[in-house]
Amino acid sequence: MWGRTRRKAGTSVKAPGLALHGIRKRYASVTALHGIDLTLAAGESLAILGPNGAGKSTLLRVMAGLAHPTEGRVEYAGGKLDRRRVGYLGHSTLLYPALTARENLVFVGRLYGLRNPTARADQLLAEEGLESVAERRTGGFSRGMAQRLSIARARVHAPGLLLLDEPFTGLDEPAAQRLTDRLKDLTADGHGLVLATHAISRAARLAQSALILVGGAVQHRSSGGDLTEAGLQAAYAQALESAQ
Repeated sequence: MWGRTRRKAGTSVKAPGLALHGIRKRYASVTALHGIDLTLAAGESLAILGPNGAGKSTLLRVMAGLAHPTEGRVEYAGGKLDRRRVGYLGHSTLLYPALTARENLVFVGRLYGLRNPTARADQLLAEEGLESVAERRTGGFSRGMAQRLSIARARVHAPGLLLLDEPFTGLDEPAAQRLTDRLKDLTADGHGLVLATHAISRAARLAQSALILVGGAVQHRSSGGDLTEAGLQAAYAQALESAQ
């Protein structure tokens, strides 16, 4: 699953494309996703918008290979999912509270076979403005600090595709802006990005395409010139109204 090939810290792998065909996901009597079809080209950025309970998190987990669809299939460029090529941030921070910030990142870097996980950890701590707390145990971190470290954790192995579920949660405005700028740089360098968020303004800035989920179904798709904050706000309101 993780592979044993040692990679230089910070060296990215080629962004995988992916395609979802007729994805349905049921939990007992509840259907969370209703026949989702989408294609994400290598290096493309996609925003997934929708109210709470719309299925955004479930869809990201299916993309990440963490949840298996009840029906349909997920295809990745070059074959089945290689987790070394994908970085995932969910609602849980997945941090080890007894470890320091640096130790958390070094541990994950070793799992992915980085040649110098400490150097990669220090690089990411600097990018997140967490150098001063590198030796602090994460059990005492604020929500914002834990979120910033979790974002770094998702990027330890320099994945070609990032799947981020509400990454701006808990971030103050400077940290949110820093993350926005960093994600723009990554997509400009050819990294793929799927972003589930309530932040429509940031989605408009970061994504090349967007879809709006309501009740587990796609109610709207936007791309190109339609992908503006005003356009997404209007489409979002219309999607909610149409789904009632």
